Formats: sequence, structure tokens, C-alpha cells
Amino acid sequence: MKITLVVGARPNFMKIAPIIRAIKEAQDAEEKISYRLVHTGQHYDKKMSAEFFEELNIPKPDINLGAGSGTQAEQTASIMVSFEKDLMENKPDIVLVVGDVTSTLACSITAKKLCIDVGHVEAGIRSGDMTMPEEINRMVTDAICDHFFTTSELANVNLRRLGVQEKRIHFVGNTMIDTLYQNIDRLRPPKIWDSSKLSSQNYFLITLHRPSNVDDVSNLTKILETISENSFGLPVVFPIHPRTKKILESVNYQNPDIIQTEPMGYLEFIYLVKNARAVITDSGGITEETTVLGIPCLTLRNSTERPETITMGTNELVGTDPGDLAQYLKKLLNGKWKEGKVPPLWDGKTSTRIIQSLIGIYNY
Repeated sequence: MKITLVVGARPNFMKIAPIIRAIKEAQDAEEKISYRLVHTGQHYDKKMSAEFFEELNIPKPDINLGAGSGTQAEQTASIMVSFEKDLMENKPDIVLVVGDVTSTLACSITAKKLCIDVGHVEAGIRSGDMTMPEEINRMVTDAICDHFFTTSELANVNLRRLGVQEKRIHFVGNTMIDTLYQNIDRLRPPKIWDSSKLSSQNYFLITLHRPSNVDDVSNLTKILETISENSFGLPVVFPIHPRTKKILESVNYQNPDIIQTEPMGYLEFIYLVKNARAVITDSGGITEETTVLGIPCLTLRNSTERPETITMGTNELVGTDPGDLAQYLKKLLNGKWKEGKVPPLWDGKTSTRIIQSLIGIYNY
């Protein structure tokens, strides 16, 4: 069996690393399986790409399509043109895409138009928010792919509603959690740990990058002020996404209570997550990691495609109104945050289940 693995953006790297590891384990067991790693180049700076490859021991890609920056349409078109050429020269049995970034959508369409099977890792998740580009990517990918590797029973239900045959739905768990467990003993403190005199459970961690939170600079600064005013005197660590940094620099924003840093690699960032009093974010993936690590998480969004992090985990959906944030921080201060538990199959063995499923389907 020949698999083409697709990565393009930072969220993909944590999901693909354990899949490659599982493929190598299958090869060691003398299974007839090989892979080709295609990097679309959607994220191309060192902090967003190369550093993650190094830290997570992801092999050098067989090819980088060099998509680069541009509008959604420009990136999609660039990836499709280049990926089509690569597939025609290196035809696999299946293309495996992960997550919901532009590369996921573009490569799924390209493969299917060449009559090549597509498997979607993290299939079936939905936010219901059609203003999010990721929601469009998920919906289109799931509409055309052949095998659906899911993280939750709710994702299975979503796919059944679409009429997906049961034999094509593979409930395997969460590859992000595979990466977390595989690297938990390798985590390391960033430089600011000592320079800012941080200690476990005595700081907040923020990540913000979604347009609804950061594009309006007055709204963004209001969020940051609300956090600093309600942080119980604890420091607030803020690794700044390039998009967010540009907006804050436009007004020369400074806040002595907020420690602004550059984006971090995986091992340093997850170290901060693991030791934080709480995480305040508009990311989806981080809510999964906080759930497994048992860290309170406040999500600044009106919807989530990962509801199990709320119904079962440590996450709460705060919304995008900065005025609503203070009550959640007060709840945390008063020790009234809920106890979470780990969702089924988020056990670090998801990637092995994915590869064993594919071996059963294609190595006949």
C-alpha cells in the first residue's frame, strides 16, 4: 500500500507526526506499506513550519509545493496545480489529509479528480459556523472523501446524517493526543520561564488569532485589558501569532501585566500549557490538549467544532464579547471550575488504529 500524507500548516504537523511513527512501526512488522510526505508550503516560516518538523522528528518532506501566502483562493489554486503534478508522477493508493486547513481542502479535491481515494483524519467535526473558512474545508472534504477517521461519537453522528456508510467511518480517537503523550517527557521550559520568574499554576496563557477577536484593534485591546484586570495579579503570557502581532504593533500596544513573546515551538508551548493556571484561547486544537492535561480553558468563540472538550473536558465557551470574560475568570478564582475527563479513545494509540485500518482495507 502506498500512502501520500499531506501537511500544510502548523495544526497539521502535530497530527501527522504520530501517523508517520505508526507507519514505521508497521514497516518494522513487515507490513507492505510505504508513504510519501507532501508539504504544501501553506505555512512556510521557521516558527510555523521547520521548527515543528525538527521537534517532532518529522522526516524531511519528499516535496514542498511552495504554496506560500495569498488569499484563500490563491493558496487553494496554487496547491491544487502543484499537487496534481505530484500525484500524476507518484500515484498512491490513498491520499491522507488531516484537519481542516486550506491544504486539506485543496489536496482532497485534487486527488478525487484523479480518481484517487482520500482518507480524512478528524472527519465529521462541525462548528455550524459558516463564517469560518475551516468549516467550509471540513464540509467539502467530508463530502468527497472515501474514509473518515473520527475523534468522537458526535463526529460519527454528523457523518451518518450525511449518509456516509458505516463501513467508511472509523472511530479511532485523536492524533493530537498521540503527539502529546509521545512528547510529554520531552517538554522544556521556554527562556521566559526563568527571565519572567514563572512557576507552575501561577500564570495565565493566551493565544489569539481569529479575525473576530483580533482584526478590530479596539476589541483586541479590550480583551487583553479585561484579562490583565482580572488575572488576580498573576502574569499573563502571550505568544503572539504573526497576524495578531501586526495589529498590536499598529497601535504600539504595551501592557506591563502581559508578557508578549514570539511564537514558540511545540515542546516549549505545551510546557506552558501543562503548567498554566488556565489557558485563554480562540484555537480549537489547544482545547483538546487542555482537556487531556486537566487545565481550565476559556475559549473566546461563539461556537466550537470540538464540543466534547466542553461536555466532557475542562473547556468553556466564553463567546467573543470581552465583557463576558470577567465572570469566567472570577469563577476560576473562586475555585469553581469544573472537573474534566478524557474523551474515549484519546489514549495515545489513535495513529496505530488509523494505519491498521488502512492495512486492512488496502493490503488485501
